[in-house]
Amino acid sequence: MQTLKFEDIKGWDAKQVDAKVSELRKELFNMKMAKSTSGLEKPHFIKIAKKNIARLLTAKNVKGDK
Repeated sequence: MQTLKFEDIKGWDAKQVDAKVSELRKELFNMKMAKSTSGLEKPHFIKIAKKNIARLLTAKNVKGDK
């Protein structure tokens, strides 16, 4: 999993941001389930996913898109 850069996200439109947030939330859910059931190979990806979601939502709010 790769950390998203705020500068890159600023150029996206609302649909792209919403799609990426949805995708990351699904991945985050799957990682949490894997961690609780069988153990996750790279548990730090959970933290990265949470931060990426926060960056996306912050960029969306800064632009004023609803």
